[in-house]
Amino acid sequence: MVNKVELVANGIKVSELVQGYYRMTDWEVDRQSLLSFIKAHMDLGITSIDHAHVYGDPACEEVFGNALKLQPSLRQDMQLITKFGIIQAQHTQSVTAHYNSDNASIMASVDSSLKRLQTDYIDILLMHRPDLLMDADEVADTFKTLQKQGKVRHFGVSNFTVAQFELLQSRLEQPLVTNQIEINPVNLESLEDGTLEQAQRLRARPMAWSLMAGGRMFKENTDKNFRLRTVLTEVMDEINAQSMDQVVYAWVRKLPAKPVAIIGSGKIDRVQSAVDSLAFNMTHEQWYRIWVASKGHGVA
Repeated sequence: MVNKVELVANGIKVSELVQGYYRMTDWEVDRQSLLSFIKAHMDLGITSIDHAHVYGDPACEEVFGNALKLQPSLRQDMQLITKFGIIQAQHTQSVTAHYNSDNASIMASVDSSLKRLQTDYIDILLMHRPDLLMDADEVADTFKTLQKQGKVRHFGVSNFTVAQFELLQSRLEQPLVTNQIEINPVNLESLEDGTLEQAQRLRARPMAWSLMAGGRMFKENTDKNFRLRTVLTEVMDEINAQSMDQVVYAWVRKLPAKPVAIIGSGKIDRVQSAVDSLAFNMTHEQWYRIWVASKGHGVA
């Protein structure tokens, strides 16, 4: 059973693993089957659910909301996370896709998400990508309005740099509860740019997306991926894991910022495997062996 953890001190509790719905429209399931999947991962303790306004065509939020409508009582036991800020050209009158974090754009995105998800509040709202034209005061005022209206309970960001996070936080009275970032053995950027050190300093647990690097780690035959697959297989045998996926989950969980991992699969056996991975731990040496495989060189 997956436990609940606090993202920030005295803040909202989420499940230690989060079910992501980014690829939901690829799952090709009907409403009843999707409802069964929702109930199955909630029975495992995975009650936190990650969406975004731009996921899917048709919109994942809408497909999810239609399934939830079959059993609305589930809503009280789940934590809905969604995002705003990416404006897609094909669904608007825009010439090009862009980012927008002004008041009107945020309010419209939230109202659309609420309608699609068939709920009257969002547990955590994230700014999906940094907007280079972000007016931090305007965003902060909009967040206050949304909270006062009861539409959003907590706020965070996604893919923010340390400086961008600190700018927005400087305008807010309540803490940003998380920074949702890519963490996996292929892309080590968040381990090197200060993001995880900031999270640890603030005791604000990040959310980790794309743990399997979109499958590239297992499918693409680069030198780095060959090295990683070799070492992941070694460590898998050493810790008695059943798959390389489980080793990656354990590798991410070893980080002292204590990331909350987002599961990307819509198959309940893969979700169960992620849950089972919580039982596995690795040594410093094993963790660094995977790091070395990614970097292509040893420590200095």
